Amino acid sequence: MTSPAPSSVSRAVPFYRDVRVLRILAQIVFVALILLFFWYLLNNMTRGLSRVSGAFSFAFLDNAASFALSETPLPYDPATDSYLIAFLIGVLNTLRVVVAGIALATLLGLVAGIAQLSSNWLVSKIAQVYVEIFRNTPLLIQLFVWYFIGVLSLPRVRDSLALPGSIYLSNRGLALPWFTTNETFTLWLIVAFAAIAVAGVAYWLLGRVKTPLLYEWRGVWAFLVWLALALGAAVALSPVTPSLPEIRGFNFQNGLMLSPEYAALLLGLVFYTGAFIADIVRAGILAVPRGIIEASRALGLTYVQALRLIVIPLALRVIIPPLTNQYLNLAKNSSLAIAIGYADVFYVSNTIFNQTGQTLQVILMIMGAYLIISLTLSAIMNVVNARFKLVER
Repeated sequence: MTSPAPSSVSRAVPFYRDVRVLRILAQIVFVALILLFFWYLLNNMTRGLSRVSGAFSFAFLDNAASFALSETPLPYDPATDSYLIAFLIGVLNTLRVVVAGIALATLLGLVAGIAQLSSNWLVSKIAQVYVEIFRNTPLLIQLFVWYFIGVLSLPRVRDSLALPGSIYLSNRGLALPWFTTNETFTLWLIVAFAAIAVAGVAYWLLGRVKTPLLYEWRGVWAFLVWLALALGAAVALSPVTPSLPEIRGFNFQNGLMLSPEYAALLLGLVFYTGAFIADIVRAGILAVPRGIIEASRALGLTYVQALRLIVIPLALRVIIPPLTNQYLNLAKNSSLAIAIGYADVFYVSNTIFNQTGQTLQVILMIMGAYLIISLTLSAIMNVVNARFKLVER
């Protein structure tokens, strides 16, 4: 008679011995401790502020600013407009420098980076000297040089340098042809934004076409669709009128006037950041295998064609990640504009702080502005990096 096999009793592991449960509990406790620590700091800060300057509040932003700004891309009246409007104008002034600086610094860095690898001795040495000088001197000193020795030493308005295209350069800044908006400008903006949706539909439809010319260049075709609609609406509505700068009295009237502070800040950021971008471009080109370059030349491509069609697209996989850091550095380095009196977000915020005494609130506003700009640049560059990254099969 065979004895029955022992029955295997499976009992659940108690939760206090389950590794998965313990891990989750440990994370919950850690997050709770972090929140408790920040709650303690916030509570301590609010109690300290209530004793010194009252409750923590941003209500002061509704008060009249009462200080003038040298750069106002939007209509601004210090007697009636609030601190919030002044702060937003400072943000717009910062964006004007950052956007233009990124575009110009990228172009300058690309040219200088390729020039460093040129077979022409003079061209390569000039590029190397430029990179070494601007990369190894402080940006603040460069801004002073551009402002006091460069821009302010230009001729007076009456003796300004006349450049082709009704462009004038003087110690008051750079006067450029521009446009004045008409009553139909708002309607044209609506049509232009609607054209973006039409271009998106065209991009989607071209993505379903098997013709290589249409499929591979669908982005270009979609842009041409938007451009045709926008230009057609501009011809029909006439939303803007050309405005040429003219010398009247001791300054320019009409057109677009770029102040000496803006010009000096833009030049300083472009040449300083362009030196770093040049080294990034040079390293990216050198990272491309030599055999690929020799194969392109063996196919009959010229040096410029090989760079444009093969080398630069491959080098972008190495260039884009450090290039993102330089774009972020340019955006943050723009805060040095306060040294030469350009009304950027830091300059305006410093004036608000001096008038209101709201230290913490103003600092948080500055940090938030630069954080939003940096995160936006990072998001855009991450999309570009994903577009050019090497896809493994």
